[in-house]
This record gives sequence, structure tokens and C-alpha cells, in this order.
Amino acid sequence: MIHVLAIITAKPGMRDAVLTEFRANMPAVHAEQGCIEYGPAVDAEGFGKVQTPFGPDSFVVIEKWESPEALKAHSAAPHMAAYAARTREMIASRVIHILSPAG
Repeated sequence: MIHVLAIITAKPGMRDAVLTEFRANMPAVHAEQGCIEYGPAVDAEGFGKVQTPFGPDSFVVIEKWESPEALKAHSAAPHMAAYAARTREMIASRVIHILSPAG
């Protein structure tokens, strides 16, 4: 299994617009072979100093894929290219962490 944490930072005030496009793309991603989990998350409130927030313009995409091949196919999928084109001008930065289980 492959885990992915993608940290998406929108341009100021654009996070909701990016999330709207992201959510519209989710059914196509969930239908991909090898997709186990794929969804956005934002900072939880009320945890005080124990938390290091990503901030109001960022969200994290939490993904699980059955194999490296499934993740590579996802990256090359036409609906991902279309999503990237629709959000290109709204995104300030993107950091992707691809991880293997350590257990």
C-alpha cells in the first residue's frame, strides 16, 4: 500500500473554490482501480498549542493506494489533468509526500 499526503495551499481567499473543484473530481478518483482512500481535510479547531495548523488557505489530501502502479495511473489520469487545468491559477503551492507503511 502507498500513502500520500498532499498539502495544497490556495492563493489567499481561494481555498473554497479549489475545494469545490476537488470535490467535483472525487467521484472519478474513487472509481479508479486501486484507490482505497482519497479526500480533503482542513485544520480542526479547538486543539490549542498541541496543534500546528496548516492555515486558512491550505488543505491536506489524504490518499491510500493499493500499489505504486495505481498511484502512477492516478497521476496520469485525464480527469487529474483537467482538475489541474481548472485550479492552476488558484493554487499557490503544492507539496506531495509519498509514503510506505513503516509497520
